[in-house]
Amino acid sequence: MYGYMKKLLRVNLTAGTITEEFPDEETLKLYLGGCGLATKYLFDEVKAGIDPLGPENKLIFMTGPMTGTSAPSTGRYSVVAKSPLTGLWGHANSGGYWGRDFKRAGFDGVIFEGISETPVFLVLDEGKARLMDASHLWGKNTSETTKLIRQELGGKFNVATIGIGGENLVKYAAIINDADEPHWGRAAGRCGLGAVMGSKKLKAIAVRGTAKIEVADNEKYREEAKLRFDWVNQSLLKMSLEVFGTATMLDMVNVKGGFPTRNFQTGVFKGADNINGTAINDNILVDQKPCFACPIHCGRISEIKEGTYQSKGEGPEYESLCSLGSMCDIDNLEAITFAHFLCNEYGLDTISAGATIAFSMECFEKKILTLKETENIEIKFGDSDVLIKMVHLIAKREGIGNLLAEGSKKMSEKLGHGSEAFAMHVKGLELPAYDSRAAKITGLGFATANRGGDHMTSFIEGPTFLSMPFLIVDAELSDELEASKEDTKILMDYENAFGVFDSIGGCKFMGMVLTGEDWAKMIETLMGYEFSESDFRILGERIFNLQRLYNIREGLTRANDTLPKRLLEEPLPEGPAKGHIVDLEPLLDSYYEYRGWDIDGKPTSATLERLNLDWVKI
Repeated sequence: MYGYMKKLLRVNLTAGTITEEFPDEETLKLYLGGCGLATKYLFDEVKAGIDPLGPENKLIFMTGPMTGTSAPSTGRYSVVAKSPLTGLWGHANSGGYWGRDFKRAGFDGVIFEGISETPVFLVLDEGKARLMDASHLWGKNTSETTKLIRQELGGKFNVATIGIGGENLVKYAAIINDADEPHWGRAAGRCGLGAVMGSKKLKAIAVRGTAKIEVADNEKYREEAKLRFDWVNQSLLKMSLEVFGTATMLDMVNVKGGFPTRNFQTGVFKGADNINGTAINDNILVDQKPCFACPIHCGRISEIKEGTYQSKGEGPEYESLCSLGSMCDIDNLEAITFAHFLCNEYGLDTISAGATIAFSMECFEKKILTLKETENIEIKFGDSDVLIKMVHLIAKREGIGNLLAEGSKKMSEKLGHGSEAFAMHVKGLELPAYDSRAAKITGLGFATANRGGDHMTSFIEGPTFLSMPFLIVDAELSDELEASKEDTKILMDYENAFGVFDSIGGCKFMGMVLTGEDWAKMIETLMGYEFSESDFRILGERIFNLQRLYNIREGLTRANDTLPKRLLEEPLPEGPAKGHIVDLEPLLDSYYEYRGWDIDGKPTSATLERLNLDWVKI
């Protein structure tokens, strides 16, 4: 099998042992690698009902067969475990260079089991693996941990690590890689898998290597990859994201009335011009930082040169501009950027952190949270200093931060008083920076995503809010303010296609420019066996359904495929989508029908057989 290093590690942290293994060829063809293969291991080896922060959970890092190769934007890796935030299937994905370096160290993935008695970190160096003491690193944040590990090992190691957010088991703690300098780094951010890492007393993974990735037909693969690389270089995608980064989305979403503001109370942010891509370029941008093999260069390096928030680091991304900005009614770009930097240092998912802070602000506004509970902190919308303070308190689990560290779902369950209606999450995962009342089909995407309120499962926001057709699915959606039965099939097709990117190690932005046929051709020449566009799509469908089956085994039903009451019952008060809500149930009916699921959202036996999943017993 080409595209693989042919080596997976199994690290038992309780016993301190490391063993090697590798799946058979049939399993690899059915799940490829990355998220797909990791999900198969999780399903097979983790029993239903276990504590996500207990020893029975497994934390699985996995690259894909394309990770580290010459195809465009193929440097990504996936982390899979049962999520402590949602209690369901959890997945985080990150770019940068760590995924490439992990693979060049000689490994395709690593499965962590049990819990170490004392803090440790794993070193992967030119095909060899060893566990090392990390007691001196415990209590350090991400950039300092990276620096200390490099000093200790004496080489140019790349490090993926948790900060004190993960150590303190913040339910949305992230794993940060490529933290070369303070406040830098890319995040495997969603679902709280940094907390799983912290629960296992695993501080970091340091990788270094020069191993070559075997390709079935080197010359042909280079030709196929270069052709697609050139197409991306000539695309509108590159022209927009290279100039403004992901912040290019802000104005496009805001003008359609779907930019979440004041915890989704409205979709129009009047301070947008103060925090958009132009504002970043004019005020704080100092450099760009691409991921491995990326023709786009959407990564930003920003610097606040003076004042209270003086600092330099990576970002802010579009999602942070919303969660730490408009969601909290803050248009102070320097404060938002500094809060983003702090999340990188502490190892926190900026989406969940900002959304939970915004939720706490509305709870305070409605007097559900009082000064007694907040220890005299006025958690008000629009207060930049409070935003910064709350990030510190969450990471340290101090004071009211201890409650916020649980996420908005558990926080609302504890507070009650109707707060559940405006806790903006799906299945426990906080919603991203798009209000579905302004683009109805995105609401279905959030409701059906296997990891919860997630925009990257289907990436349907691109052809809706951004008005950019994605070539990965050759179909045209209805008007944003409507959603037809046919749109639900298109959403399904996007979910299937983009699931493959998480399994091969690719960036989903490439799906805007390249087709399924393009990726099938590159996979075929890389791996050395016939692989069609149909194979590409059925692979994604198989993986999506296995994720769904994991959740069903954990007790998920149709009732969980829903949206916050605010999106279902409260019309938007202003903007182009004024008066709109999401009518979700008819969309679910159509979607389940196209998926081959029953009325409760469970795959039928015919669907399982068609997808080679008939071995699953639920």
